[in-house]
Amino acid sequence: MNSIDTIGLMELTSIGIGYQVQDVMLKAANVQLLLARTICSGKYLVVVSGDTAAVTASVNAGVEQSTGALIEQRVISGVHPAIFPAIYNAVDLKPEEQEALGIIETFSASSIIDAADAAVKSAQITLFRVHLAMAVGGKGFLLLTGDVASVEAAVAVGSKAASDEGMLVSRIVIPAPSRQLFGEFI
Repeated sequence: MNSIDTIGLMELTSIGIGYQVQDVMLKAANVQLLLARTICSGKYLVVVSGDTAAVTASVNAGVEQSTGALIEQRVISGVHPAIFPAIYNAVDLKPEEQEALGIIETFSASSIIDAADAAVKSAQITLFRVHLAMAVGGKGFLLLTGDVASVEAAVAVGSKAASDEGMLVSRIVIPAPSRQLFGEFI
């Protein structure tokens, strides 16, 4: 892989077809599986990463195999590197980094990645969680922190990306959150 800066997502109505699509996607190109699982309402989500050409080839192969079960597909190029650890819930947030809290919620997993990418590129914030579809009705949400002005700016830009697609559910900035808000998230 040349540059791992692209994410491909497929959401399907069938779990069985989801497994089949996942297999085809992984065999079609040199991609890394970020996530594959059942999500609410009996759907299946597959998320891969890699260079743009590989991810595009993988998603295209998945679309061909989706046999009428495709809900949504997306290839997102030029993704900020902070997105990957936030998806894996692998960001170690120290107590001194827990400042203002920003939350964006969207109607789909793919739209939250676009929102997160826009947010993290727009301001000096720490993106510490990108949640994709599981246990939230197929929606997505992100959590970020930083000084109040930076969080407000990032939430505004990220929310606009989701809103432009009609996918924004909510956008929240909590200037002085209780420290307990940083301790537990889905």
